[in-house]
Amino acid sequence: MYSDVVDLRDFYQSSLGQVARRMIRRRIRIIWPDVTGLRMLGIGYATPYLRPFRDEAERVVALMPAAQGVLQWPRDELNVAALCDEAELPLQDASIDRVLLIHALECSEELRPMLAEVWRVLAGGGRVLMVVPNRRGIWARLDRTPFGAGHPFTQNQLSRLLREMAFTPVSSAAALYIPPTASRMVLSAAGAWENIGERWFNSFAGVTMVEATKQIYAKSKPEKRPRRHLVYKPAATSI
Repeated sequence: MYSDVVDLRDFYQSSLGQVARRMIRRRIRIIWPDVTGLRMLGIGYATPYLRPFRDEAERVVALMPAAQGVLQWPRDELNVAALCDEAELPLQDASIDRVLLIHALECSEELRPMLAEVWRVLAGGGRVLMVVPNRRGIWARLDRTPFGAGHPFTQNQLSRLLREMAFTPVSSAAALYIPPTASRMVLSAAGAWENIGERWFNSFAGVTMVEATKQIYAKSKPEKRPRRHLVYKPAATSI
């Protein structure tokens, strides 16, 4: 079940949401340091993480599932966000170079059809980055934030799912080690929490990430088999 788009917007306007966005965005930027000239798609509620790429990418588009709702983005510019059916993305085959899914995978009721659509729209050599709540992290255990909604994953579960859907995982990461609290003292030390967590407590991050490419198998030439010819025998006649 998706979180409502208004609740997601309000979360990212809060102090905790701004810190969460900064920590996750930093990790995404490490994975994708340069998207110059690429076509980029965000699925779910990805707009808080797409803005830094707008000055580099050829095109940045956001698609939000119908069950979640949609808000105009960017707010004071030409809108590039649209409502969609998660199992039927309104894009051409092989038209996107980078796909970011966040607040999407864990809430989807059509998980595999959605991933099949992501595979379809992803260009050869393109990359998809999944950001989901970590099953072992504290954020997935508390429903006061959007990361406590839906079905959390471990990194192995997410990698296995991607392989089942004809993707090849190429890298993994984690982020959000800070506890989900509104304490100003804790939030001010978010950088230190991230540094300590990355070094010593990697498996307990709030979110886990897996980057993957689409598998494209070359079909082998079908083996030619001799064609059978039917021979008809005359029917026996009775006297």
